[in-house]
Order: sequence, then structure tokens, then C-alpha cells
Amino acid sequence: MRVPASLRWVLRLGGAVLLGSVGWTIASLLPLASLPAPLSTPFVLHSALTVVLAILGWLAVPWLFLPPLSALVERLSQLSVSQIIADFIGVVTGLIVGALVAVPLSFMPDPFRQVLPIVSAVIFANIGFLVMNARYREIFSALNIRFRTPARAALEDEVSQETPALPAPARDGILLDSSAIIDGRVADICQTGFVRGELIVPRFVLNEVQRIADSPDAIRRARGRRGLEVLKRLQKESLAPVRFSDDDAPPREVDEKLVVLAKRTGWPVVTNDFNLNKVASLQGVRVLNINELANAVKSVLLPGETLNIKIIQRGKDPKQGVGYLDDGTMVVVEDGADFLDETIDVVVSKVLQTAAGRMIFAKP
Repeated sequence: MRVPASLRWVLRLGGAVLLGSVGWTIASLLPLASLPAPLSTPFVLHSALTVVLAILGWLAVPWLFLPPLSALVERLSQLSVSQIIADFIGVVTGLIVGALVAVPLSFMPDPFRQVLPIVSAVIFANIGFLVMNARYREIFSALNIRFRTPARAALEDEVSQETPALPAPARDGILLDSSAIIDGRVADICQTGFVRGELIVPRFVLNEVQRIADSPDAIRRARGRRGLEVLKRLQKESLAPVRFSDDDAPPREVDEKLVVLAKRTGWPVVTNDFNLNKVASLQGVRVLNINELANAVKSVLLPGETLNIKIIQRGKDPKQGVGYLDDGTMVVVEDGADFLDETIDVVVSKVLQTAAGRMIFAKP
């Protein structure tokens, strides 16, 4: 990135003034008697050295400082405000720690007492910079400090700008948990028209999704951004209206806030979180679990029915083979290991339904 012209003029002027002052100082120290006749006059000597060094400063200082300054401006333009603040905090913190370490080092014998305090300040300043530069998102997230980057701000505005905050509890609302939002299937369900009432997204749930989207971990960050995209899709495509609620609960964990809000409003909670499901059920809150819904709408298979399935791997027992239906249901085939990587017809012998899903046992 090119350095602004105004800054170039400031550098030139500063270089001219600085080296001109150096020329004037040097002229004051030179013995006039040993100089040639034209320069033996104080006015001529001071003027000559000042003008020569000022011209040198005007020409040379930009040539020396503009390349690194241009690189610095280019680097800063690529950093977010939060990262610049974090780097500054890291350097200042490192200098403070270095100053504390320098106190006992100053009592060491010469020349260590002059050198080691400076070395310690430089080392700790670099450590502070490197730590904050690598972990600033995680540190700010732990301290509950959030910054809006341009990309994130644009996405948040699309999610929340068009939807006003809920002024009062809706008569028929459904609370969305962050796990259900990130899962994304709730958007497909809402497109079918089966959901009646308003989808309520508490502000603290939205904040949690945003914190996940800001996570330094790539997988968590991708999940959080998917959640924000799902909210945007719900706003545009869902047959059920989506609203954001500013209703809050006393400071506590997000799951606890959600349960308190559900008890206060009487709204059910949509979630995929197993622990939240259990805690909410124990407190009398109605829970709508998307995994349970997915299991409920799977096709019903009865013992004796025939399936055409491909055996893709061995089971826990040596002779078992394992395949999967199109909906992801596991099919365990007795004596199916002999048909590995083959598509065969099997007869259903037993269907086992658990909280984690459904498992089918069959025979060739």
C-alpha cells in the first residue's frame, strides 16, 4: 500500500529539520581558526552545514524510511481493529513484565546490569506480542470481549437488522437452542409448514452462536458460521416467523438461562443437546428434540420384510456385516461378513429403537 503524500512530506520535513539541527550543532563545535577563509566566519559555517545536511535529510530520510513504513502500513491495513488492540496490549504487558524482571537484574555486576534489563524488556515484549497475536480471539472470548469484524458485521446485520427485537412474549412461541440452530435441520422442518407459531431466538443464544463463530478452532468456527447462515435462511425461507428476544435470565450458563426463560414464558425448547433435554424435562419444560423427530419419521420396518443393502464393513462379531439405509439407519447382518462390498437381499429379524437412534438386525 502506498504511503499517503502528506506523510511523505512530513517525513521529508522532519528529516530536513533533524539533520539541519545536527549541522548547526556540528558547526558550533568546530574550531573556526583551523578552517579555510570562506568557512572561518561563524555565519557562513553554520549556514553551510545546516543547508547541506538539511538537503541531505530531505532527500535521504524518505529513501531510508519509506520502504519499511510502506510495509508497516500494508500490514496494518490487513489487520482487524481487535488484532491491533490485542498486539498493543501484548507488547505493553510484555514491557511491564520485563520492567519487573529488570529490577533484580539491575543489581548484577557490570556489564550485566546495563545489558540484561534491556534484553529482558525486548524478550518479554516479543513474547507478549506473539501470545496475543496467536490467541487474541480466545482471550477476548474468555473475557467476554467481542469485536465486530467487517465480514462478521455484515453477516450479523443481515441476520438481525431486518428482524426487530421482540417487545413482549408471543402467545405461541418456540425457543431455539444454539445446537438446533447449528444443526440446520430446523430450517428444513420450518419450510414444510409443520411448525406453528413464532421461532424465538433469545439474544444470549445468538451471542453464543457468534462466540462459536469467532472461535480460534477451525471446526467450531465453521459450525458457528453455519449457525448464522441457518438463521439468515430461516428469516428468508421459513414459513414460521423468526424473532429475536431481549428477554434474559440472571447471569448463568446459556442452557440454564434457556430453561428459566422457557419456564417463565411457557414456550417449548427446540434442541439437539442431550444434557439440556434431560435438565429441561426434569424441570417441567417441554422439549422438542430434532433427533427424536428424525427417528419418528423414518420408514417403519417389521420383522420379515426384505431389504436390499450393501455390506460395507465388518461388525463387532467376526461373522457380522454392517450396511446403512439411505436415511443413515445401521443394519447389522448376521453372517454378512462373507458378502463384504456386495449388495444383497436381507430379511429383517429385529428392530431395536434407542434414544440414540434405530438399529436393524437382519439375515441374508
